[in-house]
Amino acid sequence: MDNTNLLVGLDIGTTSVKAVVADSGKVIGAVAIPNKGMRHGNIVDIDETASAIGRALKEIAKKTNAPIYSVVTGIPVGMLQLETASDLINVSDSGQEVGNNDVRRVLRAAIKSAVKNEREPISFLPSRFLIDGKTEVDDPRKMIAHSLAVQGILLTAPASQLHNIKKAIERAGYQNNFFIPTPLAIASVALDESERTFGSIILDLGGGVTTATVIHDGQIKYANIDFEGGSDISNDISVVLSTSKKDAEQIKLDYGYADPSLASAKDKFAVNSVGSDGQQMVDEVYLSKVINARIMQIVERIGKGLAKHDALKLPGGIVITGGSSLLQGIDSIVANSLNVKTQIYQPDQIGMRNPVYSAAFGIVNYAYKMSDIDFLVISAIYSKNTQKQTTTVVQEKTKISKRPSTVSETKAKEEYNGHELLKREKTSHSKHKNNNQNKNKGVKNFFKKFFD
Repeated sequence: MDNTNLLVGLDIGTTSVKAVVADSGKVIGAVAIPNKGMRHGNIVDIDETASAIGRALKEIAKKTNAPIYSVVTGIPVGMLQLETASDLINVSDSGQEVGNNDVRRVLRAAIKSAVKNEREPISFLPSRFLIDGKTEVDDPRKMIAHSLAVQGILLTAPASQLHNIKKAIERAGYQNNFFIPTPLAIASVALDESERTFGSIILDLGGGVTTATVIHDGQIKYANIDFEGGSDISNDISVVLSTSKKDAEQIKLDYGYADPSLASAKDKFAVNSVGSDGQQMVDEVYLSKVINARIMQIVERIGKGLAKHDALKLPGGIVITGGSSLLQGIDSIVANSLNVKTQIYQPDQIGMRNPVYSAAFGIVNYAYKMSDIDFLVISAIYSKNTQKQTTTVVQEKTKISKRPSTVSETKAKEEYNGHELLKREKTSHSKHKNNNQNKNKGVKNFFKKFFD
């Protein structure tokens, strides 16, 4: 198999590294490998994290019988900061047709103007282009212009944390091509168009971090982060039952319920107690009460932030994903605690019907749905030879995909975990069904050239 046609989505989590590989948008493999190099969403040991990444990508290469050299990696919401960005360039004093290089130049100018110290750009979401300061368009290419301006939202992440992620991938022997905001990636698969438009909450119950991200009009509007997750639940079980963390994790998966009312006091299981030669018998209700106590604390803290921003009133309700969503009854616990409709999302593709793959699957899906302008943005941020690559890519595409019109941006900002999160409008990436074949062909050509 020609690896240049493959796209690998990498989700580096606190407790595991997940990788999903797709060929022309079709998922052909997925793996999850334990990770000991992170704590609460941050890399604390680059070598350990690199080892987990290497094992994940080697295993998926073996599964798909295809060599893997490069990946696209998700950046969690806790690292993201959003800023307004805009700039203007001269196209020609006499007026000439706008080309790919002109778009790339104005994008780079806008990105450069908004990047703050000690942060690096992750993605840029153009809301509109302006021809000669007055004509608003979605895609300015092939239009005659004297000047070209762009306005949009820039997503950045801390340079130090990005360095650690990139270094871990490099030490594993691979290359990261670009980053994708994880919450937008998950939203592309976990929410339908109406849920993304009218408003929903993605509750990601990760191993080391729990995040609640509000998606409205296709945007990240607010995020609340709690630095506790599934590993803290396992640690509680370990302490209360005096058993190893490894056994506690397995006990949680085999016998645990988020809702104690679903458990049975008659159903008991043996536990290997540390410092004891024998085993103790524990019933499911007792175990589930231990689990429930930690979950209720997390949900309560998350809920306060959501209520403060009126997010619990959004019509889409809460969509739960992440590894801890496997605990039975978690949806009813969240629904009853926060008085909001709740559902659980997990990919339905064969081989990854598990919520732990939601982010990695979303990364692949989001990347394959990017438009020509998105490609130019990626090229402007990450590519060292952007002009030649993007020109060739767009020439090869059989259809130019444009962003739909957007409403004007608002300048109001709201608190976002210590950062200012700008309210913004991002356009839909949906395409007509009769364009899908050409779109996938263009995407394949892009990744083939971009990854080389």
